[in-house]
Amino acid sequence: MPAALAEARAAAARGEVPVGAVVTAADGAILARAHNRTRLDHDPTAHAEMLAIRAAAAALGAERLSGCTLWVTLEPCAMCAGAIAHARLARLVYAAPDPKGGGVDHGARVFAQPTCHHRPEVIAGIGEAEAAALLRSFFASRRAAGA
Repeated sequence: MPAALAEARAAAARGEVPVGAVVTAADGAILARAHNRTRLDHDPTAHAEMLAIRAAAAALGAERLSGCTLWVTLEPCAMCAGAIAHARLARLVYAAPDPKGGGVDHGARVFAQPTCHHRPEVIAGIGEAEAAALLRSFFASRRAAGA
């Protein structure tokens, strides 16, 4: 989670919502890391999770990330949860819950749907305090600036 939190801080420094993600192999080696780039890339799908999954798949030369873990600082949205299922990630570890936009333990609860073809192990709350503080600080500064 420390590497994902570093990515989240990098996103905030660029004016992006501070979400970071890392994909690790079964042995713990980092395969890919990313942070939100929706504004920079002018791409609403450029969430940290999507970018990290794409980079890890490219690094492995495979569309399936079996045995891999996705570490992310915020509960993934429904779009990202769908990508996690399609990538066949073994586990998802996320820091802060997202009651408004989450798609794992809130909202759509993608992995709980009978149509979901792959359900990773989900571990929530790792690094939650720091991730939540980054998000609160980011949005407070945006509100203060009138953005």
